[in-house]
Amino acid sequence: MRTEIDILENEILEKYPEVLDILLRDQTTQKNIIWATSNYEHLGESYLEIKQIKSELITGINGDVIMPRVQKDQILQQSRVKNMAEVFTPSWICNAQNNLIDNAWFERKDVFNKEIPNEKKWKTNQAKIEFPKNKSWQDYINDKRLEISCGEAPYITNRYDTTTGEFIEIENRIGLLDRKLRIINENVDESNEWLEATKSAYKNTYAYEWQGDSLLLARESMLFTFIENYKSKFEKEPLLKSIQTIAEIISLNVWQMDGLKGVIPFSCGEIKTKTVNLFGEEETDNSFCKGCLNGNIFEHNGTYCMIMDWPNTGLKGKKIRFIDLLQNKHQSINGK
Repeated sequence: MRTEIDILENEILEKYPEVLDILLRDQTTQKNIIWATSNYEHLGESYLEIKQIKSELITGINGDVIMPRVQKDQILQQSRVKNMAEVFTPSWICNAQNNLIDNAWFERKDVFNKEIPNEKKWKTNQAKIEFPKNKSWQDYINDKRLEISCGEAPYITNRYDTTTGEFIEIENRIGLLDRKLRIINENVDESNEWLEATKSAYKNTYAYEWQGDSLLLARESMLFTFIENYKSKFEKEPLLKSIQTIAEIISLNVWQMDGLKGVIPFSCGEIKTKTVNLFGEEETDNSFCKGCLNGNIFEHNGTYCMIMDWPNTGLKGKKIRFIDLLQNKHQSINGK
């Protein structure tokens, strides 16, 4: 089994046609995700932070442009911490926090593993997971999970420890999606049923991130988690069609967003409106973003991000604005 932590864009391009384009797609703008970081501007105008990440910019001779944080040099890591508050959490802490979610869901402790905090690690429980009387394994994989400001998504799937670069085998992974896939692997043996259950697990796993390179790494990591689990379960590569379907779900559920505004990064700005007055003279009105001026997340003039609201059954979902989920919650709290 593959143990390299850096998923190569050249490999995706060569082995899985159309998949890299899907992983680069922004489902709100129907263009590609943008760099949203100045770390690559020294490579040329196409790498400016407002520019889209095109496949030709990260493949071929540019195939090593994007790499996991742990493989970036120390100076660049420190720069991203200072400028973007980028901090990656050790796997043992991700595990402890994810365990808190499952402690509440299962109403008991140590469901998937037992923490060993003094050694900063955990021991995986080998026995098949048992469910409470009023809940099923389907309930678990259909329960929605969201990682905010996900970076390379270590809370969703920890193919590797983001602080040490150590590869982690499937059976010892602790991510939110990893746990759903473990449940499926333990309860489903027929391949079509396994694929349908796995699609449900991905449809109910969400994340967003500002920086385009980290977002792509998160999407790639989730896709290869699917491929690795399928190969481990059925001892063969999944069909290209299945890989493309999972990539499409990931591109819908793991999106690029300014988390403080709910919009595409850098999309807010000045709007110039030209009118003609009573004397036939042209006038220009400069309108600034109200949301940016007053800090109100509901009043930005940028592009609010769209996500997919998936039904419990069937393939089709409905696109909704992420901000509307917050609006509904806000109105509910205020009794409107």
